[in-house]
Amino acid sequence: MNDNEPMTVTIITGRVFRRKGGDSEGVHIFLVAPDDDSAVRSALDALAKEGFAEAELDQIGEMQDAPDDEPHASAYQGALEGEVSIVTFEEHD
Repeated sequence: MNDNEPMTVTIITGRVFRRKGGDSEGVHIFLVAPDDDSAVRSALDALAKEGFAEAELDQIGEMQDAPDDEPHASAYQGALEGEVSIVTFEEHD
């Protein structure tokens, strides 16, 4: 990545499971990566380190603007600082 180019934050959405066959939680993962494959690998590594047993990743895309609401605003900032930021939430049917 060129130092003159602004960093683009990638968001990956899906579901995670703390144990195999358990209840799922929604997940939004924020990170900066050179390409989609690297982003997915980094996201899966971070989820494993946080103790998630399984993940179903649905979509990947680039954030156009920083989110206004927490915890997503902090996760976005963390991604700009080099972290893989994970936001989990209860899914609603």
